[in-house]
Amino acid sequence: MTSAIRHTTIDCSDAYALADFWSRVLDLPQHEEGEPGGDAAFIEGAGLLFITVPEAKTGKNRVHFDIQPQDRTRDEEIERLLALGATLFEDHRNPDGTGWATLADPEGNEFCVERSAAERGE
Repeated sequence: MTSAIRHTTIDCSDAYALADFWSRVLDLPQHEEGEPGGDAAFIEGAGLLFITVPEAKTGKNRVHFDIQPQDRTRDEEIERLLALGATLFEDHRNPDGTGWATLADPEGNEFCVERSAAERGE
């Protein structure tokens, strides 16, 4: 017998607001049952479940997402995400175009933005 990952759960202070941010990042809808001020929100198609908890984030993420833009460059995607409310955490981009940037979502969870497949020559 095997197990399957049903979804990835992210603890946060405002499930609906953080799910809204990630919904816009991924261009995927939130499940219709999520509502502002609710205890949980789910993003359809990504398997991301956001749960409101009383504790604040206190350290570095043990797991994070690596985002690869599909229809724009890495730098264009970084600008889009910053406009959505992300912040630049660490910049690992190199003058030759390689590298990545580490951003943080509105609750401080880090994630990386890599080069697109086209930028990688794939």
